[in-house]
Amino acid sequence: MIDYSKKRFLVVDDFSEFRTAVTGMLRLMAVKQVDAAAKGEEALALCRNTQYDIILHDYNLGAGKNGQQVLEELHHAKLISPHCIFVMCTAESSQAMVMSALECEPDAYLTKPFNRASLQQRLDKLVERKTALKPVLDALSKEDHAAVITACDQLLKANPKLAPQCLRYKANALKTLGMHAELEALLKFLTGDRPLPWALIALGTLWLEQGKLDEAEQLFTSAVTQFPMLPALFDGLAAVNKARGDHQQAQAFLMQGLQISPNSLQRQQTLGQLARSNGDYERATKAFRQAIDLGRNSQFRDPENHLGLAGSLSDQVGDEAPGSKVMTEIRQTLGDLGKTWRDDPGLKVRANLLEASVLKKAADIGGADKLVKAAAEQLAQMDTFFSADKALEVAAQLKKLGRTDVAEEVLGTCAEMYGDDENIMSAISQHTDNPAILQAGTQAQQFNREGIRAYQQKQFPEALALFRQAQALQPRNISFALNTAQSLLRLLLTTPDAELKAECLQCLEQVRSMPSSDPRYPRYNKLCSTVQGL
Repeated sequence: MIDYSKKRFLVVDDFSEFRTAVTGMLRLMAVKQVDAAAKGEEALALCRNTQYDIILHDYNLGAGKNGQQVLEELHHAKLISPHCIFVMCTAESSQAMVMSALECEPDAYLTKPFNRASLQQRLDKLVERKTALKPVLDALSKEDHAAVITACDQLLKANPKLAPQCLRYKANALKTLGMHAELEALLKFLTGDRPLPWALIALGTLWLEQGKLDEAEQLFTSAVTQFPMLPALFDGLAAVNKARGDHQQAQAFLMQGLQISPNSLQRQQTLGQLARSNGDYERATKAFRQAIDLGRNSQFRDPENHLGLAGSLSDQVGDEAPGSKVMTEIRQTLGDLGKTWRDDPGLKVRANLLEASVLKKAADIGGADKLVKAAAEQLAQMDTFFSADKALEVAAQLKKLGRTDVAEEVLGTCAEMYGDDENIMSAISQHTDNPAILQAGTQAQQFNREGIRAYQQKQFPEALALFRQAQALQPRNISFALNTAQSLLRLLLTTPDAELKAECLQCLEQVRSMPSSDPRYPRYNKLCSTVQGL
């Protein structure tokens, strides 16, 4: 019999009678420590100060965060440990709500009403499972993924009944450690005669990331016939078709996934982006509206949905002047963006340019010019530059609004920061034929390629000299600066030198304007931390 007297519970429900009833059930189970909350925000505040063993959380709490959004934030902010048991409770039975709750993967799903016996029976099984998995969960709490794999292997031998849980923890650890060959072998084994749904999704996603589109498509297609109510499989098929450039088919698969589980913010956002690229502005508008609504109380709230909605509304009217209703929604949407993300100058630039485009359609030339001028001034003051795709979007807007001079400056900065990427340079060439922009980094790129070869051959002094030459020609190029900094750091770790450290820090300082969304940002952060710690 499980001893609940030392376990700390949190009960979250907007009805006081239910909180009281559940607390009474827990008291009969010898529970001594029970906290209660009526709102998701209250639950998060309590979890910031207290480590709970078991959380019983209602899904629908009325206004404010729902249970799914609370669980997402608890995991994202690491406010609960892997040992904590999170049970989603609800009286609702609609498919949209049930699928939404299941997709956020609580430890269990409990339908109201329930009595003490059914509650204890469910909790007993969950506690027994978590107790048995303690070695794995201890390693996971320490973020020691190698230890997670070892613990999983040991438990699999000692208690084969734990295989479903252990194998999933092991797969996640292999992925985190970048052990792709071992992960693929494990997932292939798990998708054999009696495939596990999560393993199918994981293997298809792995193949997709590796560019094995045919294999991924075949797997996802086959899996849909076995698990037709699993929306993540349709996400996978959509991603395969998007990677092939077939955005129409990608949109169709996403819409199938949304028919099953419509309350996914990320899925609605992806649909909005695809539909807009397909010229399906009506569908894009609906998807972005839904994404904004779903994001109001979510940590995944994204300003791109506001810009996407305003842009889709503008796209719908073409070159015509928008009606008063459309104009009002655009202004309200951009106004909400400005209030919520008021400290992001890049968003202000993009919002001002978008609104200026709308005003130009409405023949308000004075208002449009005022916003374009404000955007140009904000651009000059930005500490963080755009990602490459956003920079190209801004340059295109500036050209349409008559500020080719500022657009060329944006393209020049984009070419310097991201010019080592051939795809980005190809995209830039579609916006300008200025040789000063298109050919500026040719020599620097050659030095960088030679530096990489030298580094791979462990010719570190030669590599550093080449990286220095590349960076001297284009000091704001992210790759050149990081490669130079890494080569300098390699020397510093063996031979401390104040001048080399200063040079390394200067390299990193020159690219601090890189956006945090850049895939190289974690490398930049790690280099900064390591150098500053010397």
